[in-house]
Amino acid sequence: MTDLLYSEEEEALRAAVRDLLTDHCGPAGVIARMESDEPHDLALWKSLAEGMGLAGLLVPEERGGQGATHREAAVVLEELGRAVAPVPYLTSAVVATEALLACAGEEAAGLLADLASGRRIGALAVGLHTAPGGAFRAVRVEGGRLYGETAGIADAAVADVLLVPAEDGGLYAVGADAATVTPRVSLDLTRPVATIVLEGAPGRRLGDAEPAVRRALCAGAGLLASEQLGLAERSLTETVNYLKERRQFNRPVGGFQALKHRLAQLWLQTVNLRAAARSAADALARGEDADVAVAVAQAYAAPVAVHAAEEALQLHGGIGMTWEHPAHLRLKRAKADSLAYGTAGAHREELAALVDLQAP
Repeated sequence: MTDLLYSEEEEALRAAVRDLLTDHCGPAGVIARMESDEPHDLALWKSLAEGMGLAGLLVPEERGGQGATHREAAVVLEELGRAVAPVPYLTSAVVATEALLACAGEEAAGLLADLASGRRIGALAVGLHTAPGGAFRAVRVEGGRLYGETAGIADAAVADVLLVPAEDGGLYAVGADAATVTPRVSLDLTRPVATIVLEGAPGRRLGDAEPAVRRALCAGAGLLASEQLGLAERSLTETVNYLKERRQFNRPVGGFQALKHRLAQLWLQTVNLRAAARSAADALARGEDADVAVAVAQAYAAPVAVHAAEEALQLHGGIGMTWEHPAHLRLKRAKADSLAYGTAGAHREELAALVDLQAP
């Protein structure tokens, strides 16, 4: 039977990442960054990718990475979700990396090594809303040059290389400086999206787009559940701590029975989410029944993360509605994540098809 408990190595990794984020990614700093023209924290990304080597967790050692598994990457994403860290870890170290792992050849190997080392940031030019197995926009290719437009590309503004699916069935590497990247206003400013326009951009074919994109989106959806777990756990913990301190009628608000019931319900949902997220990460690591585990995790994760963030905002009272309090950061990330890599409804439909249990 698979052991979904955290290993000693995973707990040590969690402690190291949490310490770094505590020192360099406080809520006040994230909020201030959202008001600037540079929402991404590239200094923090450098510490994670180059200093700690976390960008290459999913890359085998012989290909320039750390040779870890999706379980370790899931632990990192739990902590990044907990801090709502504005870094392109999910998009570059997971999604773009998984797409490159599905490609053979020296060109893909070189890009993979660059992403694993943190020297470059990659972005898959597929809309953030696209579910694994879903249709995605492909651009036109003529004579090795790409023409077309794709929208909703997460973290494209800081990407050095774009992985672009083309109509000829290939996945092409395009330098970000050869594309027109236009940022778009998004609900979650910590993971901004952009529209990419290619007008004769030179591209290098890496491999077949269909299997690469499917693998990348499956891993992205599965590990997104760990980010949502981190969001939910932090929302619950902060709310419980606040309700222990806030007093009404000369007693802690957390002692009121109605609030106890709400928190208990949220705790149960979060525990179940942890099981689903860990199952998805473990299935991706083992390469067994990953499609089913990912669909289960995403069918459950989004509603729980959104509910936890909404409860946190409401139960913090008036202060929770202010811009200075970080509750809105977690709510916006949770709402945006509920649309990323397929909605919960889309994953329920996918799960029904996978287990042959269609609705009447």
